[in-house]
Amino acid sequence: MFAKVGEFINAKYGEGTAEVQITDSYHNMKEMVEPNMHLVENAKKAMLELGIEPRVEPIRGGTDGASLSYMGLPCPNICTGGMNYHGKYEFVSVDAMLKIVELLKKIVLTYAE
Repeated sequence: MFAKVGEFINAKYGEGTAEVQITDSYHNMKEMVEPNMHLVENAKKAMLELGIEPRVEPIRGGTDGASLSYMGLPCPNICTGGMNYHGKYEFVSVDAMLKIVELLKKIVLTYAE
């Protein structure tokens, strides 16, 4: 598909105007996290203990967690406490950030034991 775009541009504006190079840069972490589902289960358990309702939703990739997972550190994304991401009303409250700190500490303690 993308090669056809390059062909179209070169046909319209002259050979050599466009060059298409496709690289794999947007990984889906699912295949890296699935063998390590204890990470997700322990995060869910910690959330429930703190009164946070876990919502496990698949995401495509393109996150730091996906990049880290493909570097050998399985890293499912967890919440940050923020709301309305990627819009002009994006925010995070101090209370939510403090709750997430509690969550992270609880997860770390799970693996420290």
